[in-house]
Formats: sequence, structure tokens, C-alpha cells
Amino acid sequence: MDLKQLRYFVAVAEELHFGRAANRLCISQPALSFDIKKLEGQLEVQLLNRNNKSVSLTNAGQVLLDEARYLLLRADQARHLTQRSAEGFAGRLSLGFVNSILHRGLPEAVKAFEQQYPETEVVLMEMNSADQTQALQRGQIDIGFVHGSTFAAGIHSEPLLAEPFLCCLPQSHSLATQARIDLAQLANDDFILFPRAVSPHYHDLIISRCVAAGFSPRIRHETRLWQTVVAMVAHEMGVALVPQTLAMLGQPGVHYGELEGSGAPSQIQAIRLEDKPSAAAESFLGLLKSLIKPAAGGR
Repeated sequence: MDLKQLRYFVAVAEELHFGRAANRLCISQPALSFDIKKLEGQLEVQLLNRNNKSVSLTNAGQVLLDEARYLLLRADQARHLTQRSAEGFAGRLSLGFVNSILHRGLPEAVKAFEQQYPETEVVLMEMNSADQTQALQRGQIDIGFVHGSTFAAGIHSEPLLAEPFLCCLPQSHSLATQARIDLAQLANDDFILFPRAVSPHYHDLIISRCVAAGFSPRIRHETRLWQTVVAMVAHEMGVALVPQTLAMLGQPGVHYGELEGSGAPSQIQAIRLEDKPSAAAESFLGLLKSLIKPAAGGR
């Protein structure tokens, strides 16, 4: 008994007419009759009562009809999942992300993707940019969303959005009432930043902004995640320069001020391996692009 025989039997059982079933299957009626008789011989049971006027199911035929429909459905599902797996749409899609993109459409993109591709499980892993690069190379994530940087050979990057840096101050700071802040006014403050190894690109951007303002920042505390930077500022442990999106966290106890003058923006890029394209990752990226939200007052 094979899938072809089951399909033939289901067609006859549903049509209860060999001629109509043969037309539905695009085969000749004698060939269909031969295959049904062959199936009955293999099973050693009569599946159909037939005479010159009618065709009906035996009890055994009714049982086989229910089972055959289920088996054919499972076979179609297996074929579909196998094809989708080859295209990267079945199984798991692992995404690395930095916190700021969580407020720019990432959750909405995950929900939309899972509705469109229910057989694919999306898994999110929050990591800093450097860790995402390593995870991508190790095959631990399929696509990453990182802050702008220079990447190793074999990693393809694509800009998603750019936004300005803001000055993040404790509410108790003397400049916390100002909407715009001259960075030079913070020359004597303690800064909170992450170690350079975590994100050399971002670390150097922030240092260069301070140097351009005429001072080298005194880095008092170091942490690995942006949201921790903001929380430490709220606890009056120092000041920081942060991407504009961080203002959407709603962290109490902090004031965000725009910086006077121009400077390099904060960027988020999508990264994936050049030699291992994933249709699922590309589809997810397309969804995210359509849902990216501008930060208040930014792009």
C-alpha cells in the first residue's frame, strides 16, 4: 500500500463513481479500477461494494477512508515542512538584538512573522554587538541587530536606522532643566560607559564626541548594556551619552537633552553570514523594515 493507492481510493470513496474519480485523478477508468482491486488484494479485504449502478463503501472501506485522509494530510504536511525547511522557514529562527530595537518594531515583527509562518519558532536573544557577531559566526543566531560597527570578513551588514545621541542626566543634575546641552559643560562629570571590547565602534563614537567638545571623559563606571547605563544614571552615579531610542524606556529619574552641534549618529544594522543566506531571515528582515518605528523627534 502506497500514497498513490490511498489517493486513488480516497477519490473513489468520495465520488462513489469510478468515472468521476478517474476524471478527477486525470487517469483512465480501467487503470483506476485495476489499482483499487490491487489495493484490496494487498489488504485482503473488500473496500467497495460495486455493481453496474452504484458504488458504496464497506465497513472496512469507511475505516480506511478516515485513515487514508489522515495519512495523506500528514504526508502533505511532511512534504511542505521539508520544503520549507530547505528554504529556512521551518524549525527555529534565532535573532540576536540590542535593547534599543526592542522599542522600534521588533516585537511586532516577531508576531507578524509567526502568524505568516506558524511552523517557524522565533527565538530572541539579547546580546551586545560584539557577542552577536561571535554568535553569528558560531551558528547560534541566524540574524543579528547590532549597533553600527566594522565587521569581520564574511559578515554582511545592512543599515536599518540612524538616530542622534542624547545626553542622559540624573534629574538632580544642574543641567537637567535644559532641552539642549553643550557637551563641554559635562567635562567635569563622571561618565558611565561600556568597556571598549563590548562595542569598539560605539565606544569610540562617544569618546570622539567628547574630545571634539574639548575634553576626555572621565569614565567612572562600566556596564555592558544600555538599559543598565540609564538605570545607573537614574541612581545619580554619573552621566552618559545614549541613543535616542533609550528615551523610550520610560526610566524615572533621568533627563534627556539634545546635544548642541552635529556628530556621528547612533546606528542599528542587521547582520548575517554572507555564505549562508536564509530565506526566513530575509523575510523577517523585510517585515521589520516595514514596521520600524521612528523615535520621538527622530527618524
